[in-house]
Amino acid sequence: MKILGLETSCDETSAAIVENGTKILSNVVSSSIDLHAQTGGIIPETAAREQLKAIIPVIEQSFRRDGRSSDPIEVAEIDAVAVTTGPGLIGSLLIGVETAKALAYAWQKPLVPINHLKAHLYANWLEEPPTFPSVALLVSGGHTDLILMKGHGKLQWLGGTKDDAAGEAFDKTARLLNLGYPGGPAISKAAQQGDPTAYPLPRPMIGTPDFDFSFSGLKTAVLNLVRQISGEEKLTVQQTNHLAASTQQAIVDVLVAKTVRAAEKYKVRGVLLAGGVAANKLLRETIKERFSGEVKIPPINLCTDNAAIVASCAYFNYQPKPWEKVKADPSLHF
Repeated sequence: MKILGLETSCDETSAAIVENGTKILSNVVSSSIDLHAQTGGIIPETAAREQLKAIIPVIEQSFRRDGRSSDPIEVAEIDAVAVTTGPGLIGSLLIGVETAKALAYAWQKPLVPINHLKAHLYANWLEEPPTFPSVALLVSGGHTDLILMKGHGKLQWLGGTKDDAAGEAFDKTARLLNLGYPGGPAISKAAQQGDPTAYPLPRPMIGTPDFDFSFSGLKTAVLNLVRQISGEEKLTVQQTNHLAASTQQAIVDVLVAKTVRAAEKYKVRGVLLAGGVAANKLLRETIKERFSGEVKIPPINLCTDNAAIVASCAYFNYQPKPWEKVKADPSLHF
């Protein structure tokens, strides 16, 4: 069962072909991040225009098995087309959705709409599949959620961010420290040379009995510290590194504490990480240290937005099965 997945929710344009939900035959990603780095963040109109430029070349390349034109995948081998339908930037999403509708109609394939956040969870199925039940920590630029996964299609939302997501906190702190964009990798790099205990930053909601998060207060605490430490002067390199390390440690402490507490409460066998912030090295190491059960963490290239996770999610969640060659009517899905 081969599924063509399309992902255009933000600033990555991606197409992938995945077999049986677990085997990646191709996964092509084109990113416009360099353009957004010049403006310190994503401009939606710019992202959508870049999606439009890249979508067809990326799809064409996905049929070449990661560039090997000698053994291309044929359209006849594709059993369905899956596409991210949200959440995301509306202009970017439209590029992927309209392209997927056109392909499904022209090729007479089933069209499978996929939730972007749910797709991130399936990065963990693209290697050795995890066991159920599991608690998933989904952390990205716009979302921080804890989810109890009882099975495919059986998800229970346990809690999430009340304001800023973890990734947003990284981005805004990086801007305060003049470390550039994207903030997560910049903070992580600076933190390698810093002391995580240098500044006593708060751990918002770490002791509350629920599974919700809040990072806006942490961001404000960093802002106040920057003003207090530097005054009218610029931060020194050492001060910047210490602040980066302290911020990263505070965010990771909260994420891990809540995740482990949820895993213990629901007596699950494993914990999953998903989303762009799951690429953070300290988070990956700390969750393994503090949870004694099975910990599943996707490869870094599958943590960020890509179409392989979309295709995998479609395989495990699409009904009816088996895959039928039906004439796709785009109006039925959107």
